Amino acid sequence: MCDQDHFEEDVKKYSRRDVGALAAWGMGATMMLPRPANAAEVSQKNVSIKTPAGECDAFFVTPDQGTHPAVLVWPDIFGLRPAFEQMARRLAESGFCVLVVNPFYRTKKSPTAAQGANTPIQEVFPLARSLNAETHVEDAKAFVAWLDSQAQVNKEKKIGTIGYCMGGPIVFRTAAAAADRIGAACTFHGGGLVSQEQTSPHLLIPEMKAQFLIAIAENDDGRDPNAKSVLKDAFQQAHLMAEIEVYPAAHGWCPPDSRVHNPEQAEKAWSRMLVLFEKALA
Repeated sequence: MCDQDHFEEDVKKYSRRDVGALAAWGMGATMMLPRPANAAEVSQKNVSIKTPAGECDAFFVTPDQGTHPAVLVWPDIFGLRPAFEQMARRLAESGFCVLVVNPFYRTKKSPTAAQGANTPIQEVFPLARSLNAETHVEDAKAFVAWLDSQAQVNKEKKIGTIGYCMGGPIVFRTAAAAADRIGAACTFHGGGLVSQEQTSPHLLIPEMKAQFLIAIAENDDGRDPNAKSVLKDAFQQAHLMAEIEVYPAAHGWCPPDSRVHNPEQAEKAWSRMLVLFEKALA
């Protein structure tokens, strides 16, 4: 996940003046993202999902007509907020049923970061530390099952999952825990995908069946340049397709409310995700 020791340093290096004002709007900001061509009309609602640990508050948005593949979204350390709801609507307009969860529901209902992505990182680290490999797997199974219970979801299609920042390791554990259902998985500036721990996410690759997109921030790569090679080798040995690329952008570049949001590279990552979903969830 985010590197507390270097977070503010990286923000100063990569922040853009134009998005600094946007981030300062906080939780109430309305993010303007490009609409897809031939965008579907969509409907959205806040939902509560029962899990073995309690009830998770989440955001669910779907096209108004027909059934469609589902996508499970794990937000970054700043949690479920308007920026992720906006991204979910945009993805639904491209023909997907999208669920964005509050990963910290055991501790606090959303919003979990008072100022959205402009919240001091020290305030949200305790929330991230409240989760672990076991909670990731427990939640992944519950949310995949919930998606498969929804009338709008096409059960004949595989499910996609995407994660940002701390959501990266959760994507790996989701793809392994629900291997028969997850067909495509994407991580954007995901932290901690490779470690020396027995619970390192990359060790789960042999248990997966999904195709992957792994978009790495250049500052993350600079601090751990071997991680991408370890990931490439692991996917090759498992005979799984994985697009692994270092982007010229900072950790956190994708969400539009981020202080280091890079619109050009965010659009590139988004377009690569759609290409993968069109192949793997068709």
